[in-house]
Amino acid sequence: MQIRQAWPDDASAVAGVYVRSWQAAFAGLVPQHYLDAMDPSREEHEWKTRIADTRWPASGLLVAESEAGIVGFANFGPSRDTPATAEIGTLYAIPEVWGTGIGKQLMLATLTRLRQAHYAQATLWVLEDNKRARRFYEAAGWGADGTAVEDSTGGASLHKLRYCRSLG
Repeated sequence: MQIRQAWPDDASAVAGVYVRSWQAAFAGLVPQHYLDAMDPSREEHEWKTRIADTRWPASGLLVAESEAGIVGFANFGPSRDTPATAEIGTLYAIPEVWGTGIGKQLMLATLTRLRQAHYAQATLWVLEDNKRARRFYEAAGWGADGTAVEDSTGGASLHKLRYCRSLG
């Protein structure tokens, strides 16, 4: 397993991981019609743009690559709502590798990058009802900071919690 910086040519594989992960992780949380309509080919341009717009070391996208190709990714950058703080925007892996440690490796590599960029603290958002993700983040030292927002993905009202952790 190799964790490396993503390149624009990785966008198709990243879009595939994104869609497969969403369809598995958010089943029962996000309306099924929304998940069923997700298509990697429609997501590819967005991921190509995100990858091309990274500004190392302050922002970037890391991929987890095995012999099978890209099986996970994480992206990070400055927080959208907390000055001088980093935000992990996404951390996804295909369902076949859940529980194998790839998510933990991506998290550790991302935290290392954030420290190298001289961030002292980081945040991320997680669906309140996504118990699996919350257990993963809490095991990695993250905790809810009391901030919550409503999201309307797929037409449903979804409660999201902000998690934070020190990078010291």
